[in-house]
Parts: sequence; C-alpha cells; structure tokens
Amino acid sequence: MIDSGVLDRAGRRVTLRPVDDDNWRAVADVAPRDDQRVWVAALAARYLLLTTRSEVWTSLAVYADETVVGHVMWGVDDDGSRWIGGMVVDAAEQGSGIGRATVVTLTDWLAAQDGGRHPVRLSYHPDNVAAARLYTALGFVPTGATEDDEIVVELVARTGDA
Repeated sequence: MIDSGVLDRAGRRVTLRPVDDDNWRAVADVAPRDDQRVWVAALAARYLLLTTRSEVWTSLAVYADETVVGHVMWGVDDDGSRWIGGMVVDAAEQGSGIGRATVVTLTDWLAAQDGGRHPVRLSYHPDNVAAARLYTALGFVPTGATEDDEIVVELVARTGDA
C-alpha cells in the first residue's frame, strides 16, 4: 500500500494499492463522467488491460478509506523519468479531492523510489482545463514536449503540501 497520509475533502484517507484478486472488478468498473471520456477511457478496465499487455505500466487501485474510487498507473521511461498515466476517478467521487490526493500520493512515492533524481511526468490534453489547473497547482511545469497531442509536464521536486 502507498500511503502519504493525504485526505480527500470528506476526510477519507486516500491510498494506492495493488490491483489484486479482491479488487480488480471494482477497479475495472471505475467510470469517469461522460464529459471526461474525451480524455480518458470510458472504464478503467481499458487501463487494466493495457498494464497486463505492457511491461512499462503498473496499475494501482485508488482507495478512499476502504472503498475503491479510482485507478492510476505508473511507469519508468528509458531516461529514468517516472510517469503517471491512466488516472480515472469514478464519476460519483468527482470534486472530492481524490484526483489531487492521488497525484500527491503517487508523486511522493515515485520521487522516493530514486531519491528524487528523476522528474515525475504526465501528460494531459490541452482542452482539459481541470487537469491543467490541478497539475499547475501541484507544481508541474510544461516540458515543451507533446505526447499523442497532449502536453507533457513534469515535477522535478514537489514543493508544497496538497
């Protein structure tokens, strides 16, 4: 379990856990709001399948206390940079701070894996204003690169609390 002690707006502890025999169905059923399907998969099941077919990505279940509320995946690029991808927060949990808590928890953990020597990166579509606002508030800055028409941003060192 990955736990940075971060709480959502309802005071629930947000943790990241391996996808396993007990939670994979709940994770697979995580679905964003309809308007977000332009930027993320309609179900987290797509990301789960991707991680089983790829040696790059690892899926994690996002929990609020003991309830599955989302999915996120991480990977390490050839240059050593850590990547966050495939984050989906269930539609019923939108606006509760789950996404923010997930990114903070995962960035803390990824940076600790190599002593912060490599940046944590992610990408988002330029039309996804909510994602841009969140990542900017957390200290991510554009690299100037794009990935599949998405803006690549990185966090060299997290400087503020969530």
